[in-house]
Amino acid sequence: MSTEAELKAELERLKAENEALKAKGSRAVTLKVSEKGAVSVYGMGRFPVTLYQEQWVKLLDMADEIRAFIKENEGKLKKKE
Repeated sequence: MSTEAELKAELERLKAENEALKAKGSRAVTLKVSEKGAVSVYGMGRFPVTLYQEQWVKLLDMADEIRAFIKENEGKLKKKE
């Protein structure tokens, strides 16, 4: 049976481990080829963002337009923190 001191030490160790995991923040963004041959972006949210090659190219070609839209609508848009 664990002593009170051992339990406190384990609790402190777990708290430190939890804080270290939180400090890492969001995971790095990674790219993978899906089973169906699409490009999946992981690490932006709970689920990957998956589009086919031509969809990514079309979206990337719109990058300036998307940035301008975000800037124009900044007051209406929420930020995930």
